[in-house]
Amino acid sequence: MGILVDMKLVRIYQCLCDRTRLRILNLLMHGPLCVCHIQEILREPQVKVSKHLRYLRARGLVEVGKSGHWRIYHLPARRSSELDANLRCLQDCALEDAEFRADVAKLGKLRNKIKDGAPLCPPRSFLTRNPALCGC
Repeated sequence: MGILVDMKLVRIYQCLCDRTRLRILNLLMHGPLCVCHIQEILREPQVKVSKHLRYLRARGLVEVGKSGHWRIYHLPARRSSELDANLRCLQDCALEDAEFRADVAKLGKLRNKIKDGAPLCPPRSFLTRNPALCGC
């Protein structure tokens, strides 16, 4: 049993040792996002954002849904207690970091633009069919 817990922690900590992945997880704690939104907020190339999302997904820290061409990333609905504890810690630490606070502020502005009728990706129909994923 102890080895299984250790492996979960190793997988989690491998993901948490990169600032970009921490920023992505911090954003996803506020709701699901497509790659283009994460890219816009972090001001990072799509290739870099997608690479980090693949890394997180392969280790079970994020999940993805599809709507047409869009991929919507979100935190797993069922998370291990180890992941939950580390996400709570990240959330606490993010409050003290200016870059993380700025990311969340950009996310708020982006969601306001979407509510005001700006083009939305993923399509509203995806969010209507999947209300649990709607962070708007």
